[in-house]
Amino acid sequence: MTEHGHHHHPGHAHQHEGNLAEVLDLDAQVLGSYLDGATAWAAELAPAAETIVDVGAGSGAGTLALAGRFPRAEVVALDKSADMLARTLNAARAQGLAGRVRAVEADLNQSWPAVGGADLIWASSSLHELADAQRTMRDMFAALQPGGLLVVVEMDGLPRFLPDNFHDGLESRLHALLAGQGWNSHPDWRPGLEKAGFAEVEQRAFPTVGRSTPDLASRYALAFLGRMAPALDGVADAGDLAVLGSLLTDGGKDTPLGGPDLVVRGSRTAWAARKP
Repeated sequence: MTEHGHHHHPGHAHQHEGNLAEVLDLDAQVLGSYLDGATAWAAELAPAAETIVDVGAGSGAGTLALAGRFPRAEVVALDKSADMLARTLNAARAQGLAGRVRAVEADLNQSWPAVGGADLIWASSSLHELADAQRTMRDMFAALQPGGLLVVVEMDGLPRFLPDNFHDGLESRLHALLAGQGWNSHPDWRPGLEKAGFAEVEQRAFPTVGRSTPDLASRYALAFLGRMAPALDGVADAGDLAVLGSLLTDGGKDTPLGGPDLVVRGSRTAWAARKP
């Protein structure tokens, strides 16, 4: 997931990453059914994958989903954050997957790391955050074994928590302002993938309605909207900021974020591309 911010926007690193890890973990718990669908699709297209690289692994939700989907594969979690990688390895140990998950710290804005040949590269909400995504796609192409597969996953928009008519479309207005700041901005990756040398590019949508406990849904909503708030300060209308602040007060109590009827909505699009 990203910013949405999956990786690293400016701020105080440890506090920033701690909050981001919470958002990523909650996203996986609430909207994570897309991981089931997208990893199953990857397994259909690359059933014999033995070495998998998760690019921009974050807190490890995708890494662990891939390790579960491909029980014979080694999964390399790749991220520039040592803290995120430590979280991923801890989660892998907790699930009995430590022997098949390893971590590599690398900043892909600098260079592609020496991780060996891969059968499958997975990049979920990470490719769009790179300074030169086209160069990285060429690096991925070079890192894949012949016949290897690259899967790129992106959010179609920020997750939605509020009724569409809440304060005359508050959430849509806030999302539009964040889009203007580049949150979750990404292209249709097909032309770039083909330019990098990939063939057989396929595209699939994974719409998701959150299925979780009301408590988890509420925690996710509060964590995500709380992450949005600082970016909107001084940008959004004062009245809209006041409403957002009231939603975040007292844990969302007596608001749409704190009730049993909260429905979390989101969708992802995935591109799968083959190295000839």
